[in-house]
Amino acid sequence: MLKERQDSLLLLSLGSVFFVLAGVAIAYSNALGMIDFKEFYYGAKCLVEHHDPYQPSQLWALYKSEEGEVPSGLGSVVVAAHGHITPNFPTTFFLVAPLALLPIKFAGAIWFILSAIAFILAAFAMWNAGGEFSPLMAGALVFLLLVNSEMLLALGNTVGLVVGLSVIAVWCFLQNRFTIVGAICLAVALVMKPHDVGLVWLYFLLAGGMARKRALQTLIPVAALVVPAVLWTAQIAPHWLQEMQANQSALMQRGALNDPGPQSGGSFGVNMTLCLQTIVSRFWDNPHFYNPVVYVLCGVLLLVWARKTVQSGFSPRLAWFAIAAVVPLTILVVYHRSYDARLLLLSVPACAMLWQKGGRLAWCALALTLAAIILTGDIFWIVLFQITHYSGPSLAFGVIPAPLILLALCGFYLYVYMRQPAEAGTEREQALGTRTG
Repeated sequence: MLKERQDSLLLLSLGSVFFVLAGVAIAYSNALGMIDFKEFYYGAKCLVEHHDPYQPSQLWALYKSEEGEVPSGLGSVVVAAHGHITPNFPTTFFLVAPLALLPIKFAGAIWFILSAIAFILAAFAMWNAGGEFSPLMAGALVFLLLVNSEMLLALGNTVGLVVGLSVIAVWCFLQNRFTIVGAICLAVALVMKPHDVGLVWLYFLLAGGMARKRALQTLIPVAALVVPAVLWTAQIAPHWLQEMQANQSALMQRGALNDPGPQSGGSFGVNMTLCLQTIVSRFWDNPHFYNPVVYVLCGVLLLVWARKTVQSGFSPRLAWFAIAAVVPLTILVVYHRSYDARLLLLSVPACAMLWQKGGRLAWCALALTLAAIILTGDIFWIVLFQITHYSGPSLAFGVIPAPLILLALCGFYLYVYMRQPAEAGTEREQALGTRTG
């Protein structure tokens, strides 16, 4: 076991180095590098300078004055969308405001470093949790996640920090260590991307006991961030809510950057959209059709999951299976891109647990988890698109497999979770779940 832990630790170290170096190479050698960071950096700067970031004309004016010429080709479409339309919450601007006081090169470097540190710490946390059952398997899975996540850094999206902080929070809660830090981390993730972390938080709320206490504790820093952020934004942009909703709708309309349908202007390629709408929309490209279909399907799965969670109560062992089931569901139900799927880090301990037991479930867990990591990752699609000379959404097999494998992964872990008895934890696990932090 010691040799396995040493080998897997070396593997993780190599994966972390590759993750950072590849992220740096793409971020600073590509015209679209750190493009997502620029959008909320300039949004925060707008507010600092008493302009309305939700007004496209005001955000675009600041963007052009700072950035100068817009790159030609596909880059111009992406930059134009990021440069004058922001869908971000006021809390994101509030948290980024200190960086908006710095030149963008320095601010971008700080954001890159923070995102890298958070994600690498999260990776080691999941290796630590999974290593209790199968160190080498946990290390190999985390290694694959690291080497498939360079776009998470290269684009500078908030998801780099959000995924890292939410995974760290789950580790803190389930290990019952640094729980106050965990509550703060989860709160920051919630106020930046609630659609990424909301169902994870919901698990702790529904599970009861100390888990519910952790969920409620998280609401204190959430309120401490949301209230001043909204008050600050409302003073400068009194109609920010309606304007933000209009921006979100503009980005989701047919042919726009975030449209999940076949006519999308940016939902395909390496950083593809992973929600189930990308598949259902191919039957009928109408949001009044594909959204309800997806909501009903995912809603049924969520209700089954929630009922099991309420009935079973909380134990750290059960928690890993519950979270492994709800993470792919989180990605499928509403708009998410491939970098959001780095939340699959949270499925590593459950997979390692099943692998330790052996049998058919172990091999199914490994096959599905591996497929999900590869098909939602970056390296696989970068190589495939280079080989096939991909240039647009006509490559159907570049859209369909990833959401389908996530749906299969959700169904598998939900099945495993449903089979677990309510008192599945060991005495040590039960102690972790009931003692105070």
